[in-house]
Amino acid sequence: MIYKILPLFLFSLMSFESAKVTTELPTNLPTGKNIATDPSLIAENAKAKLEAKCKLFYQEIESLNFSLPQFESFSKAFEGYEQLKNAGKVENETLTIVDFSLSSKEDRMWVIDMKSKKVVLQTLVAHGRNSGFEFAENFSNQSESYKSSLGFYLTGEVYQGKHGTSLRLDGQEYGINDNARSRAVVVHGADYASEEFAKTHGRLGRSLGCPAVPYAVHKNLINTIKNKSVLFIYHPSRNYVAKSKLVS
Repeated sequence: MIYKILPLFLFSLMSFESAKVTTELPTNLPTGKNIATDPSLIAENAKAKLEAKCKLFYQEIESLNFSLPQFESFSKAFEGYEQLKNAGKVENETLTIVDFSLSSKEDRMWVIDMKSKKVVLQTLVAHGRNSGFEFAENFSNQSESYKSSLGFYLTGEVYQGKHGTSLRLDGQEYGINDNARSRAVVVHGADYASEEFAKTHGRLGRSLGCPAVPYAVHKNLINTIKNKSVLFIYHPSRNYVAKSKLVS
């Protein structure tokens, strides 16, 4: 009888061990369902895709006779541009980047045609009187602060003002630049935004908060970026990144 019982005993033992191994497998392994529904994993995946798209786009930009903006400023600009475009707010697919981490003596404004992936203009641009001297360091959204405001804007309508042809801006970031229109922060030409002024004074002149550009390019610039294109004013400010919902 032993020889008949032994196989049954061994079979039962093997079944028990198999069940034991199965029940001891980790229960927290990610499944297809978890990866697809977990908000943090979805956000991580979306961020990775955006970063890859941004790097590829940057590599494909034709700078022509101009330089390229630094990747750090471009990547932030691209991130916000994509959000505004996906929200249906962009009508003119042009991205203007102002890099206020650079000296005012440098051509620190770039205009990029996002369809053709070409830099179509690069120029000097002034910052606000109370934002700094050669470099912009302080920023504000307050009226009569005479400081520049960081962040994303949509370009508005063209009008004739005291500086001639000018372009209104609508700040897209609450508490950061949403007072731009009421503050009359606009794109306009200025004599103090010129190479001659920079050579004489060691820096550009300063505005009351507007991104003022040389008269030599202001009409061409305004006609290129008017009608709801994106303008982004960049600075590596931790305070801005902490407040912004358009960059990470």
